[in-house]
Amino acid sequence: METARRKMHSRVWLFPLLAVSAVSAAAYLATWLLDSAGSPGLSLADVLFVPGDQSTLSGLPEVVAGVLGITITVVAIIVELAANRYTPRITELFVESPTNLAVLGFFVLSGLLCVWVSLTGSHPGFVPRVGTAATVFAITACLLLILPYFAFVFSFLTPDNVIDRMASVGLTAIGRGRRGDDAALGRARQQAVRGVDQLADVALNAIENKDKGICMHAVNALGRLTRDYLALKPGMPAGWFSMDTPLRENSDFVSMQPEVLGDIEAGKFWFEMKVLRQYQMLYGETLNRLRDLNYLIAINTRKIAEEALACGDERAAALAVKFFNTYLRATVNAEDVRTAYNVLNQYRLLAEHALKAGRGDLAVEAALRFKYYGQLGFSSGLHFILETAAYDLCTLNELAFDLASPCRDELLSIFLEVDKEAEEGHALESSLRGVRKAQVKLATYYLIHGAEDAALRIFEDMRNELPARLASIREEMARITSKDFWEVSDRGGNFDYLDPERRGMLDKFFGWFAPRGA
Repeated sequence: METARRKMHSRVWLFPLLAVSAVSAAAYLATWLLDSAGSPGLSLADVLFVPGDQSTLSGLPEVVAGVLGITITVVAIIVELAANRYTPRITELFVESPTNLAVLGFFVLSGLLCVWVSLTGSHPGFVPRVGTAATVFAITACLLLILPYFAFVFSFLTPDNVIDRMASVGLTAIGRGRRGDDAALGRARQQAVRGVDQLADVALNAIENKDKGICMHAVNALGRLTRDYLALKPGMPAGWFSMDTPLRENSDFVSMQPEVLGDIEAGKFWFEMKVLRQYQMLYGETLNRLRDLNYLIAINTRKIAEEALACGDERAAALAVKFFNTYLRATVNAEDVRTAYNVLNQYRLLAEHALKAGRGDLAVEAALRFKYYGQLGFSSGLHFILETAAYDLCTLNELAFDLASPCRDELLSIFLEVDKEAEEGHALESSLRGVRKAQVKLATYYLIHGAEDAALRIFEDMRNELPARLASIREEMARITSKDFWEVSDRGGNFDYLDPERRGMLDKFFGWFAPRGA
């Protein structure tokens, strides 16, 4: 990223400055050569730095003032438009930019230099050679800097660059909080909170303006900031995690009960809570509107949880799991089946990561929520959510078996209970076929790996199914030979697909039902 930033800096500043300087110097030298042809012995330095009429110096301050006035007017208009479109934070960032301060400061200094040199040159018989040379160079530099400076302004106000700067300022504030005193720590926390709020504001404004790319960049920036923070978190002082009055009065914490705030303080995860609350707000705003944003929020939430596990921060990881549950609740309430389909995929990937990290408890917690929200979706008439949850539980059980996880039996038990509530409610037979197919799919996996006892548990759960229904399920699963779904899908695969080896186990599994005529 640093290399890319240097390249952008050269593209914005160096290349335009060199191009304008070269063209203007070439143009002047060409005119000088033509004009000096009839004046042999006259040097370029004598013409430039020994003015024949001292009154010409008096007009130079007006040139610099005019350049400065035009520049400030144009920049102010552009910055104001960008601030109104995205966030007022842009104005603050721009005014505090070192490059902006350096350029405007140089313009002011050049104007002052011209004023004082013009006063010096007005004295009879005195020729300010050095002052004149410095003034010429300063005015030349001011004029040459106009185009590169405008290029810098436009580059600075590019939404992606503004978002990256906001995230960088927030991370810098966190870094200052690690090594400052109590007063500096308080300021650092305020800056970090404000940075998170401003990034969320950019995303929210982008949603209203249907700027999907900008919103996605802001969501990713919040995720990167949080993951970078998790790496710095072990070195933060104890005072950083205190829920003091300004933090308690923040919009994301003000409505929470004292007991909840106490848990946040004890768990040391107020910053993660702050970011994930922004995700929750954005997730609700985009349901059934910009589904890509819902998926991206789920992806970043998963990455935050994985980073927390890698850093040994179990409470932050558990918090991310809670927010996955919150997303699913909102999704079911909004009846957005497609979003549930993709969010469950990210939730399952998090559970798989937990299994690989030896955190079977988190995987079991996720499996229980798969069951709960699948059944909740089913009771709400969103039957495909339960079917999706069943196939994700199938995949999770396969991984638990491969890893010989201690929780594999518990995960299988959860999987076999995923459709119980729906069955007890006398659901339509067609609504639960997907769940049974997922269970058959897992049974074939167990059989090709020699775990017949686990496959028998699935058989016992299914043994009271109607023979005609079992026969149709077997036929449908045997007929699918393409692993890719026939429509465009974010997951890409076909839930019911079995590779040839597993397809060959259908006969053995369904053969156990033969005594009942299946």
